[in-house]
Amino acid sequence: MISTKIADLINHQIAKEQYAAQYYLSMSAWFYAQDLDGIANYFRVQSKEELMHADKMFDYLVDVGAEIVIGEIPQPPHGFFSAKEIFEKALEHEKVVTKSIFNILKNANDEGDFATVSFLQWFVNEQVEEEANASQLVAKIKMVSDNPSALYLFDQELGQRVFKPTEGN
Repeated sequence: MISTKIADLINHQIAKEQYAAQYYLSMSAWFYAQDLDGIANYFRVQSKEELMHADKMFDYLVDVGAEIVIGEIPQPPHGFFSAKEIFEKALEHEKVVTKSIFNILKNANDEGDFATVSFLQWFVNEQVEEEANASQLVAKIKMVSDNPSALYLFDQELGQRVFKPTEGN
């Protein structure tokens, strides 16, 4: 049986994942306004992935019979200044999400909630991948942001990303 404390932490994480989806959608909108539709696509897909993460947590709480309380989702920032700034903010945000998931994992481990510890392992692996990808994209945008031809190719590369809703299930 999951404790109220762990259920509350997961409920809060659901709201954080939904916020992340809105944050990435806001980033996507900025790139669409800059006619960088490929990069905009990348962040749209990222937004959908965050919603999938929230859904996985929601389903877990259903499975363990916990109370689900949908939290408030604040409005994300929208006044961005550059592509480089956005990618750096995306990396910072992934680090915040990682820290939050690690906090839930620590608390579940401290309580001997092995079902939740096992469930969260997927998210730990996902966050390692998310941070690595975000870090690589920060490095790439720094290389290409002052070169229109390179930025065009980078935009084309990120435009190839597609959402795969069955990944990780």
